Amino acid sequence: QVQVVESGGGLVQPGGSLRLSCAAYGSIFSIYAMGWYRQAPGKQRELVAAITSSSSTNYADSVKGRFTIARDNAKNTVYLQMNSLKPEDTAVYSCNVDVRVAADMRRANYWGQGTQVTVSS
Repeated sequence: QVQVVESGGGLVQPGGSLRLSCAAYGSIFSIYAMGWYRQAPGKQRELVAAITSSSSTNYADSVKGRFTIARDNAKNTVYLQMNSLKPEDTAVYSCNVDVRVAADMRRANYWGQGTQVTVSS
């Protein structure tokens, strides 16, 4: 009922920047929060950054000061601006959307399929 589509991943050199986009489509009544998570090989999935409907933000300590999350409510889209990238930022980045589904007014979470970010020289 809800689709989540990510884009913007790729290969970048250390110190470089990338901007990830995540758009939610479908039977959405309202969005409570959108967030970016990442998972590197051999590691657990971790929260990178999230933003709520009230614009409250959360960041992983490892990305504070380097990454910025923002949203465009009209487009049901969230962005993750990643600056000063480090090799340890290499991971699959996935978008999660916390929504109320319009079709039945239930609260649910939906995941995108993920986008690869590789930071290497």
